[in-house]
Amino acid sequence: MKKTPFISRQLAEAIDAKIPTPFYVYDEAGIVRNIENIKSAFSWNSGFKEYFAVKATPNPFILKLMKENGLGVDCSSLTELMLAEAAGFSGDDIMFSSNETPAEDYVLADRLGAIVNLDDITHVDFFDSLCGLKETMSLRYNPGGVFTVSNSIMDNPQDAKYGMTGDQIFEAVKIMMDRGVKHFGIHSFLVSNTVTNDYYPMLARQLFDLAAKISEKTGAHIAFVNLSGGVGIPYLPDQDANDIFAIGDGVRKVYEEVFIPRGMGDVAIYTEMGRYVMGPYGALVTKAIHEKHIYKEYIGVDACAVNLMRPAMYGSYHHVTVLGKEDEPCTCTYDIVGGLCENNDKFAIDRKLPKIEKGDYLFIHDAGAHGFSMGYNYNGKLRSAEVMVHPDQSFDMIRRAETPKDYFATFDFSGFNLG
Repeated sequence: MKKTPFISRQLAEAIDAKIPTPFYVYDEAGIVRNIENIKSAFSWNSGFKEYFAVKATPNPFILKLMKENGLGVDCSSLTELMLAEAAGFSGDDIMFSSNETPAEDYVLADRLGAIVNLDDITHVDFFDSLCGLKETMSLRYNPGGVFTVSNSIMDNPQDAKYGMTGDQIFEAVKIMMDRGVKHFGIHSFLVSNTVTNDYYPMLARQLFDLAAKISEKTGAHIAFVNLSGGVGIPYLPDQDANDIFAIGDGVRKVYEEVFIPRGMGDVAIYTEMGRYVMGPYGALVTKAIHEKHIYKEYIGVDACAVNLMRPAMYGSYHHVTVLGKEDEPCTCTYDIVGGLCENNDKFAIDRKLPKIEKGDYLFIHDAGAHGFSMGYNYNGKLRSAEVMVHPDQSFDMIRRAETPKDYFATFDFSGFNLG
């Protein structure tokens, strides 16, 4: 699929005049359009709810946009719960899925009325001793083995730290029923960033079958099945995007095959598609500030891996567009690099691009999820600003850039003479 930036060079210049590069930019219209597609694809299930994964883009303005469009939030830590509360979420609009969870995280989740998804059987007693078990609780399942989609190995749940075995799930349900839990959710997260329409339907079959067996053997009421995340986006330009309508219809077919004959047509379907919701609708915009001609051709930019670490950490591909030169031929081969004292600080390697000149704006695609949120401060580098572009092409800063004062804020400088 062709990668097309959602801002022009002219808009980048206008933003840069007020909010200097590098900055993250988000496409409000694209986000809302995508949310509507997700809700439409699963509209056959009356209880469907998408819980946006806060970890993907933890910004209260983003979370408010999710709330305004009918989504819940999936949180995994104390501070994510605090963000959710600040954005107006409470009760069963919050799914709390964590692991190796500190007591204070569970206490806040309980105070907010969140649905708590327990990662381990030992957490049944741990949560009960802290907060008391609730009428509705969720359990995270790990099927073990190797998970394959269309004869391709996607991941190895056997080696994953998340979730309970099938036997532990049954034991946990019985214990919790004896202690007054009336409604159960089943949750599982097996793979990340699949670009296939088959993943959710295959996962749904596993979880629906498990839920049906739990209901039949224990009498427990299964209130929902949470398919979690894993539905990905096409980072490569030659990849086909997932078809959310085909995915939703695939899950529907399994639902009608497994649940309807068993009288379980009231089971709600939940999802947590943080990357799918936001990924294509955020980008890192950075400016070319240097060029270097040695054994290779380098373009140095004012962003670095602290702003977007996926290429350095995973070797991930992110498409790059030179704004204003979208239609020019890609006659040059560059490494696009930042200024960290690390040789993996590269946004692109041997990338064919139009000729880049100092002052050009580079639009690094598909950074709307797990982009800004994975930032750090190595070399004393500072995190960038975040900007929301509205449908009328106006824009607002939704997070200012860090300053050296922010970087030094946790130090006690008494006794130091810093001039």
